[in-house]
Formats: sequence, structure tokens, C-alpha cells
Amino acid sequence: MSDLSLHIEQHGAVRMVRLNRPQALNAFTAAMLGQLRQALEAAADDVHTRCVLLTGAGRAFSAGQDLADPHVAPSREPGVAPKDIGHMLEQFYVPLALRLRDMPIPVVAAVNGVAAGAGANLALSCDLVLAGESASFIQAFSKIGLIPDCGGTWLLPRLVGRAKALELALLGDKVQATEAERIGLIARVVPDAELLDNALAAAQRLAGMPTQALVATRRALDAAMRLDYE
Repeated sequence: MSDLSLHIEQHGAVRMVRLNRPQALNAFTAAMLGQLRQALEAAADDVHTRCVLLTGAGRAFSAGQDLADPHVAPSREPGVAPKDIGHMLEQFYVPLALRLRDMPIPVVAAVNGVAAGAGANLALSCDLVLAGESASFIQAFSKIGLIPDCGGTWLLPRLVGRAKALELALLGDKVQATEAERIGLIARVVPDAELLDNALAAAQRLAGMPTQALVATRRALDAAMRLDYE
């Protein structure tokens, strides 16, 4: 099943959602973000779906926000005020990030190629992140005068610690998949040709486990970051 900028397939109890703008490295538009949130809602509401697998079409997972999208692209008309990027974040990215972190079923990311900006943080918001050998992660915000969005400022210090999070966010350097695994940014690196098979196998394994226990485990681990031992 295709939904414009997404391609959706059902593999037993696993709903595969593929970002499908390969000509633009799966860069996000407002319409695409809305479709993705709707796809997650549909998966959450489907009693036969017990895990979501998120990946990208072509040679990238996602290059992040499409700066040519009318919701953020500056007007060429003289005297027209610049677009309010904060409004774009509140309307599209915040609800999407919150939906991902609170899905009633596990979400697996299979990162193929580059995951930059919001594309990187969308992947890192998933419960289990697998990446192909050629994949890379880039916090590409500081170079264009922004701070990490799509949950990035919350995720990074929890995944890699404050010092490394600052390095990634301030310098915006590319992190290859093997380095991402080494520093704890992602769970596992696999050969590119085996990425989808490995990710689907992991998703199917999760789909066969007690869903409520898996979700409760995620919530407990997230809560543990702000609680004391008692």
C-alpha cells in the first residue's frame, strides 16, 4: 500500500513504513510528516499490528527537513517576513516525536544511508535502531543556525552522555554507523545487504513477545533517567 510519500507493507504482525521520496533523499515536507504521523496512528490502532519497522527508500533514510518545502522556504517577494520555523516544529515535529516515544507497540528503525538532522533524530526516537555499514548520522542543525529538533536535545545526552552529545550537536560532524554503535547511539550495525532482513527479523521477534511488557519496559527505562533508585 502506498500513501504518497510513504510506502506501507504488512509483514504478518509487522507494519513496515518506508519513507518514499528517494529523489529528495526522503527529506521531510509538512505533508509527509502528517502522513507519517497518520501511519503511526493507524498502526497503533490496528490490533493485528504488534511492531512497526521504519526505513527509507533508495540511498538514504532521511536527509531531514526539505528546506524547499513551502512551510519553511523563504519567500522571494521583497518585504515578506521569513517563515516561522517554530510553528512548523510545533505543528508537525513535536506531535510526531511524541507519538513515536509513546507508541503502544515497539518501533524498529532500519537506517540505510544518511540520516541527517530531523531524519537522524526520528530514527533515534525508535526503540531499536539498526544501521547498514554505509549509514551515517549527522546533527546538521548548528551549521544552519538551528538547535536539534525532533527530540534531539532530549535523546542525545541520554544515549551518549552530555559531553558527546554536545560534540555531536555543536560540531555537526558525520558519525559513521560503526562509530554510532561504539558510542551507544544505535544498537547494531549489519552489512548493507542484510539490513532489511535483520531489521525485519528483529521486528518479527518483538511482535511475538508480550507487547505490554515491552512498552512498560521502555517507559520504565525512560522514567529511570529522572528518578532516584528508590
